[in-house]
Amino acid sequence: MIDSADGPPTVLVVEDEAKLRETYQLWLEGEYEVLTAPDGETALEVADEGVDVVLLDRLMPGRSGSETLAALRERDIGAKYAMVTAVEPDLDIVEMGFDAYLTKPVDREGLTETIEAIRAQTAYSDALDEYTSLVEKRETLLSRGDEAGVREREEFQRLQARIEELDARLDESAAVEADGTGFAATLRTIDERQGEES
Repeated sequence: MIDSADGPPTVLVVEDEAKLRETYQLWLEGEYEVLTAPDGETALEVADEGVDVVLLDRLMPGRSGSETLAALRERDIGAKYAMVTAVEPDLDIVEMGFDAYLTKPVDREGLTETIEAIRAQTAYSDALDEYTSLVEKRETLLSRGDEAGVREREEFQRLQARIEELDARLDESAAVEADGTGFAATLRTIDERQGEES
């Protein structure tokens, strides 16, 4: 499991069926900080930048899951979103801003795999963004003309060390992907499981 900087990831479960909401909470609370909401309005009150993943039912009284998703996306709280719903996917999902779609019934393994897969995508993307930014800074510094002098500075050496650290992490992620245990492989497993259930 990928931990957040400040502890376990926070998952918000938005589900109007109380038994399902409690089941998901029981499945997840050993590994995640779990918040719950029985409807879209409550979800909008609870969700903030501390939430890492939101699990959303589509069919809820009042504000639907799709409407709740759109409202949360508009807030840009930095979370990832998975629809967990009995609604079979159709072309209407093209315009929806979710990161994963699970069709009920789901099991504990499928739920946690989905959470980890979409969080891994975020972690890789963040590392790649930082790497690209730092490389640009390094090249800018080296283009000033005094390359030897710049390379000797402690600040530059820290910058170079961080670039090398990120480079190794990104290479490791690529290697994991190549041997079939990475992000895309996890998505393939989820997809195959959904195929077996349908």
